[in-house]
Amino acid sequence: MKVLIANKFFFRNGGSETVMFQERDFLLRTGHEVVDFSMRDDRNFQSAYEKYFVGNRSYAGGRSGKLGRVADALSFIHSLEAVRNIGRLIDETRPDLVHCHNIYHQLTPSIIGAAKKRGVPVVLTLHDSKPVCPSYYRVREGRPCSECLGGDFLNVVRYRCADGSFGKSTLLYAEARIQKFMGNYEDVDAFIAPSRFMQGSVAYRIPLERIKLLYNGIDTNAIAKSETDDGYVLFLGRLVPEKGIETLLKAHERSSLNWRLVVAGTGPLESVLKTQYNQSIFVGYLAGNALKEMINMAAVVVVPSEIYENCPMSVLEAMAYGKPVVGSRLGGTAELVADGETGLLFDAGNVSELTAALDKLMSSADLRRQMGMAARQRVEAEFSLDRHHAGLMDIYKSVLGA
Repeated sequence: MKVLIANKFFFRNGGSETVMFQERDFLLRTGHEVVDFSMRDDRNFQSAYEKYFVGNRSYAGGRSGKLGRVADALSFIHSLEAVRNIGRLIDETRPDLVHCHNIYHQLTPSIIGAAKKRGVPVVLTLHDSKPVCPSYYRVREGRPCSECLGGDFLNVVRYRCADGSFGKSTLLYAEARIQKFMGNYEDVDAFIAPSRFMQGSVAYRIPLERIKLLYNGIDTNAIAKSETDDGYVLFLGRLVPEKGIETLLKAHERSSLNWRLVVAGTGPLESVLKTQYNQSIFVGYLAGNALKEMINMAAVVVVPSEIYENCPMSVLEAMAYGKPVVGSRLGGTAELVADGETGLLFDAGNVSELTAALDKLMSSADLRRQMGMAARQRVEAEFSLDRHHAGLMDIYKSVLGA
């Protein structure tokens, strides 16, 4: 099988790239051929197909002048360069299918139409809610939102969902309407939803039978179950309101058990939170061995998000280390954490309930050990990388068979 994988970043930029490279490595390791399509960047891994990649564009600053801004807006919605380059790539390599991951703005969904025009089936992994939410994550003013699920994308302008900017929100609205008119998402042969939550969200637009449930996987063979519990609660993530960090810090402040809270991450709230909640330990951004060691020694990992998560790799990684997870009952997190067995769930934003959940675990090392073992067993049985890859091949075969 020859698979063309399209993703705007060809380096490990986030969770979607982690999944993409896992799948790419699996395909190569099992004898399949992979064709890469991405954006040029100094951080990219090497690829034999780099000459087909599109030019680097961030849209953060944009080009100067009225004509430059208009050109940016048009390429943001429909990239002629991406259509032209992927067309050449498909014509010269003749892949069996195209698998799209994070393609928005730099590559654009226009590449779906380019593949379908050549008779090549397309699979798209739903790393976010873009087909039903112009601003990706179903968030409005830091809270979960469902306003656009019915197809009224004008809400993105009404509520200025793009950083409060009328101009940016209008551009997202135009993008959504034009993609709907062009029918690029409707042309996708199969969507991969990493959670039932995401599957249900996108089913407002796409027939459910075309949205395949496939949870993200994690390589449990590469992570040894932790035998260490250094007695602290660990938060990993951006220090922004929607991640629930303030709710967690208030829960820590309210607890009478004096357990330690370690906050690993950076973000716009960092300086304010450090000043206001100086009883917590802020260690900044961690990666590599430092991050692994921090998870390995934690007692509990907490994911207090107050927006919809999809299938957070942080939860799967904590479970692979044998750590109980305390998470909010929103989106895909509630599908990964078996409440009362591998961790505890609480209502997002509820300080009292979060305090009670963490106090319960931090007052009993035996309970933490029991739930941690169950978490490791659950991730091995249901979220292993082998299980994910087997499901991926089933989806590919169903698309090619059709």
